[in-house]
Amino acid sequence: MRPPLNVREFEEVARDRLHPAHYDYFAGGAGDETTVRANEAAFARLALLPRVLRGAGEPRTGVTLLGDRAAMPVLVAPTAFHRLADPEGEKATARAAAAAGTIMIVSMASTVAVEDVATAAPEATLWFQLYVQPDMAFTERIVRRAEAAGCTALVVTVDSPGRGRRERDLRNGFDDLPEGMCCENLRDGDRVRPIVMSPDISWRHIDLLRRMTELPVALKGVVRPADACRALDHGVSALFVSNHGGRQLDTLPATADLLPGIVAAVGGAVPVLLDGGVRRGVDVVKAMALGASAVAVGRPVLWGLAAEGERGVARVLGLLREEVERALVLCGAASAHDLDPELVRPC
Repeated sequence: MRPPLNVREFEEVARDRLHPAHYDYFAGGAGDETTVRANEAAFARLALLPRVLRGAGEPRTGVTLLGDRAAMPVLVAPTAFHRLADPEGEKATARAAAAAGTIMIVSMASTVAVEDVATAAPEATLWFQLYVQPDMAFTERIVRRAEAAGCTALVVTVDSPGRGRRERDLRNGFDDLPEGMCCENLRDGDRVRPIVMSPDISWRHIDLLRRMTELPVALKGVVRPADACRALDHGVSALFVSNHGGRQLDTLPATADLLPGIVAAVGGAVPVLLDGGVRRGVDVVKAMALGASAVAVGRPVLWGLAAEGERGVARVLGLLREEVERALVLCGAASAHDLDPELVRPC
């Protein structure tokens, strides 16, 4: 059978190989999944208007983010439960990210402990995604584990004061991991704690977290310019424009539509990254032309992992890098520095 040629073809293979409930968990979103669809549709509504005869030379895709170098502006977004897709789980993903020269953001809801992810991929650059827990002592223990494992940044998800209602999971009765799996980063002594999503989490907790660690703190889930400005006041080091892949509050606008407002609000003070709906290298270039420093991809990585394990993740990341390079060349750009909003037009 012909190997997949792009991310969407990897999804087709993954759908066939995953348990239907597990595919729905990865693919699905909240409510009517309006935001899930909107994220991809927003990129399709944007066209690229290239420059010609630029003499740009070979494309350069490397970026530096929070002091870490990545070979391309595509990071591995934090997603839960990789062992549902492949027995090696997050270890396989980390090895593929390391081989691709990019950054993996390890989910707090990983099915492999962050220490074991780091051991399995010693060359990987790892950041750690965190839901601040109301029990700050427990939160600090998780942060210390991430630090000890060598993670170089914390990515704090701030769009989850509660859980989204995902009807695919309700129909499938999917409410827990299979026997033998758990969220290993939530082990606390002799028990595994649940993730508590609390409406009490506030800017005060971000201040506490910044005093707790010297790691740079990025906020994931910022969608309003006013909140982006307030994040700067609280000493945040980076922002992710994210709607949680449409998995929390349905009918949020697409991240590609929200990105320019956040970029304008921060005025280059911190890197602004985007996740949600990126399926092609041209999507990456569009996001960067609109001001993103990089993008993060979640579902595409899971499709690669389910389809072919570590090799599948490596192939997905490799395909995206090749597509980014090709799009840069065809836009007359040598690197992200040559991209600007004039390259993007509504269709």
